[in-house]
Amino acid sequence: MQFLTMDLDTFSQASFLGFAALAAYILTLLPTNLRIVFPLTKKTGFPQWLLKYRRFIGLISFFLTVVHGFIFFKQRNFDVFDITTYFVYFQGVATFIIFTLLAITSNDWSMKRLKKNWKRLQSLTYLAMFLVTWHIWDKMADHWTYLTPVGIAAISATIVLVLCRVLIKGQSRPQKDKSTQDKVTVLNKSVE
Repeated sequence: MQFLTMDLDTFSQASFLGFAALAAYILTLLPTNLRIVFPLTKKTGFPQWLLKYRRFIGLISFFLTVVHGFIFFKQRNFDVFDITTYFVYFQGVATFIIFTLLAITSNDWSMKRLKKNWKRLQSLTYLAMFLVTWHIWDKMADHWTYLTPVGIAAISATIVLVLCRVLIKGQSRPQKDKSTQDKVTVLNKSVE
């Protein structure tokens, strides 16, 4: 009930940019998760469209994140040489570093150069997903805007979708391993 009576602040330009960056980021997480958790979405073509433009959407998200951070940086006169600044804004700084790495390596040259490590590096996006949630919750705790509950609900739903995908993938793996073992057993019996 407290939620219904709480005062919501109007959002600032920086908060709006942060929300737009979050929305674009969520769009980059959706294609694979939608295809696995909701296989019928393949027929709509939406996951394929998102997959086709994932890099571009990711770079838009990064650009919006940079502008969001820059505006707050200028408004609050951050002291970059004060270590406490990094503790207070740990989630934002850590997420920004991850997004920077993802943006820099979001190209064909990096894929070829990094090979298997490229996929590992890109999987940092899932750590960023939790850091972004923590960042929103922590920084907006005392002054929610109209966008805050929408952002938290959207990223939470995305986390649930990712966890469902992991669960589905985990359940399908033992079946594949079992079918491989059955084939090996059949081949061993035929050799004897």
